Amino acid sequence: MYPGVHASADPDKPAVLTARTGRVLTYGQLEERSVRLANRLRAAGLRPGDHLALLSDNDPRCLEVYWAALRSGLYITAVNSHLTPDEAAYIVRDCEARALIVSAALPGLATALLPGAPRVTLRLAYGGPTAGLDGYDDYEAALARSSPRPPGRQPRGADMLYSSGTTGRPKGVQPPLSGEELTESASPLVTLFSALYGFDTSTVYLSPAPLYHAAPLRFCSVVTATGGTVVLMDSFDPAAALELVERHRVTHSQWVPTMFVRMLKLPEQTRNRYDLSSLRVAIHAAAPCPVEVKRRMMEWWGPVLYEYYAATEGNGLTAITPQEWQVNRARSAGRGRWARSGSARTTEPRYRPGRPAPSTSPATSCPSPTTTTRRVPPRHSTPAIRRGRPRATSATWTRTAICFSPTARRSPSSPAA
Repeated sequence: MYPGVHASADPDKPAVLTARTGRVLTYGQLEERSVRLANRLRAAGLRPGDHLALLSDNDPRCLEVYWAALRSGLYITAVNSHLTPDEAAYIVRDCEARALIVSAALPGLATALLPGAPRVTLRLAYGGPTAGLDGYDDYEAALARSSPRPPGRQPRGADMLYSSGTTGRPKGVQPPLSGEELTESASPLVTLFSALYGFDTSTVYLSPAPLYHAAPLRFCSVVTATGGTVVLMDSFDPAAALELVERHRVTHSQWVPTMFVRMLKLPEQTRNRYDLSSLRVAIHAAAPCPVEVKRRMMEWWGPVLYEYYAATEGNGLTAITPQEWQVNRARSAGRGRWARSGSARTTEPRYRPGRPAPSTSPATSCPSPTTTTRRVPPRHSTPAIRRGRPRATSATWTRTAICFSPTARRSPSSPAA
């Protein structure tokens, strides 16, 4: 699944709606503009396995850049717009970006980081005049000069996102590239999150967080892959978020616990003013949610809070439904849902030492419906945590295993077993 499927079926359907301005990016526009950018990147000499960095505020064009990279076999790295120039330049340099695309809303940071990123050969800026952005060409002009015809091959790329750097320099997480065509199969994350949370063409997804973070960027990519609509906030405001849920009949959203706390601190009259009945799935992660905060949110919103833990690195993910949480409360971080193995020829999920592997009965088996095995170059064969210079790995085979528990197979609207 990718935006082109939905552009063919309904080109005028909103893919991204900007909450503040009401500006709409349709699926037809998303498809054409991402194709044009992909052709510009190729004309600049970028090839599968190369890297592109994105420095932006929350702008619908972030998704154009994302899908241009994904359909070109490139790695895309979103850079935190609140970093210092030296910190931002380090990430652009460390990911070995050959292209850098920035928002004109960040002129100071965009220009100040360039001396620290000498490898970048293509620099584009969108969202305003480039007169104050020395060294950058105009994004819209570059798209206008590029072909709207999809390239003959569109190998699937991937994101390469960075840790926050709490234990030193930020560390990039580089997953393997499958070599599969974007048009032929869904990514593992699309398959996983569609099964867990029921993303489909009816989804209206509120994104209140910065797109340089892993969860907002990835969930917006899943929504646009599955044909839903993203409602994109510039920044989080508690009352505005509630008003947007009511106005756009939002079905899905993604939060962090601090946002819950800020919404709970609103006056009761404000909290009760909005109709939130459309909300089916409110996903939260990034930090532990205090039990009392989650309890109060469930009393307010109902059993729609779905929590997951550990996703950026791709080494494993747990998730818990609201029904499971109501039984276990603080004693559980959920069931294992997904793991990408970094060892050679691994075909089964790993289990904790001393515990028997689950039986292979239909109720407890962990099938891997999107598992693929590919011979890949050593540099891309396993997920690598990169700090400083990249290092090759010895394994040349990789397998991505996705573990769906019985709970994960159910639609979020289904009752718990």
